[in-house]
Amino acid sequence: MKLGEISVSYIEIIAKTMAKLDCDVVELFELYSISPAVIASPDARISIPKLLLLGHACIKLTGTPWLGLEMGRMTAATNLGVPGLIALTAGDLRQICTAITHYELLNSFNVRGQSKFYLAQNEGPRDGILEFYSLNPYNDYNYFVVDSVLLGWVNVIKELVGSADVVKRVCFEFPAPSYVDKYHEFFDCEVLFNQPANQLVIDAASLNKPCISSCQSLYRLLKREADSELASVQLGLSFTEKVARSITPLLNVSTPTLEQVAEQLNIAPWTIRRNLINEGGSFQKVLNDTRCDLAVSYVSSTTLSLGEIAYLLGFGSSTAFQHAFKRWTGQAPGSYRR
Repeated sequence: MKLGEISVSYIEIIAKTMAKLDCDVVELFELYSISPAVIASPDARISIPKLLLLGHACIKLTGTPWLGLEMGRMTAATNLGVPGLIALTAGDLRQICTAITHYELLNSFNVRGQSKFYLAQNEGPRDGILEFYSLNPYNDYNYFVVDSVLLGWVNVIKELVGSADVVKRVCFEFPAPSYVDKYHEFFDCEVLFNQPANQLVIDAASLNKPCISSCQSLYRLLKREADSELASVQLGLSFTEKVARSITPLLNVSTPTLEQVAEQLNIAPWTIRRNLINEGGSFQKVLNDTRCDLAVSYVSSTTLSLGEIAYLLGFGSSTAFQHAFKRWTGQAPGSYRR
């Protein structure tokens, strides 16, 4: 299991943004083995660690720490792949938001979580919440991802309904960065930091706002094809893989329990045990294998400190993580990284 992978359509956003900033990325892309043929391939994917490294390299090259905001401004519905095409033909803003998140797995997969759309739990008119998953702990390599996604969503909404005024508030999990003034240039709404989640808050009265390019016959056709593909992707997973995917978002701070995973999957704990035994495994084995795979990926493909990795994998201390890593790989994490 890796940190995840996304469609190369996101590389197109980087390319467009760098061109806007008058920066030639040919040599940089070659360094990361990203050729025109790769970018043009509908099936090509790029690993998320490589995306983080590439984005950081672009930030250094341009001297633009707010590169993610520039990327968000360059994002169009078509850059979101199949989810974007469905959103492009949707009937209203509610369907747009649902398409962007529900079909995200067809364009990207991150073991840290999945985006979602839901209605706020409050009395009276309920605002829509478009939420991007957590990338904790935050560092110079991943701020730009959240910036680009949230502003990209705003830009797509503006493209499809003709106005960005429908977004009441933008929330970021991380503290205000050094380029905080830039957020007020790029967003025409309230911007908050140190929030519980990364999300757009959409005015309840605007959820029925019609999509400018709506075509219900095409929307239903695209949705039917996407539903079939999504079911195929999900059915293609073994039960062990489904459990592993449920374990990963629960890893922060503490070790996930069988009961927590059962709640995530909406399956009884004893059913999980039985199905894993049928596939020759156990819950503890899946937990250990998941931690091991993620640990190797974090150590080899990111610059996260060992303490941060220990936190991400639910270890109580960096020392406990280092002992586990040496047991899994035969090497200390520092040596493995070198």
